[in-house]
Amino acid sequence: MLERYLLISALLFAIGLYGTLSRRHVVAVLISIELMLNGVNVALIAFSRYTVPAAVRLGGAGDAAAAGALTGQAFALFVIVVAAAEAALGLALVIALFRARGTADITEVSLMRR
Repeated sequence: MLERYLLISALLFAIGLYGTLSRRHVVAVLISIELMLNGVNVALIAFSRYTVPAAVRLGGAGDAAAAGALTGQAFALFVIVVAAAEAALGLALVIALFRARGTADITEVSLMRR
């Protein structure tokens, strides 16, 4: 069952990577980066679910073992926070690019140095 989640995770990441490398519109690149981050989240949650520490599995759950069972969810929550910050900053850059150049084409970014 873990393999299915990892396959879905890899597909999401690959689609996001293709979109990031092939698109020229800034918003499409940001959406593709979000897809890549969601693929990582799926992998983190899957590993957290299917690689439970032995102490939790055997019923002798201590504080450290129970905390070890939630590390994947904690990392996924951190990735979600980073994705929200990336989206806010990215959209601010898109607005600045559009105001300066009148387009949201990613090739125009290098021309903002003037």
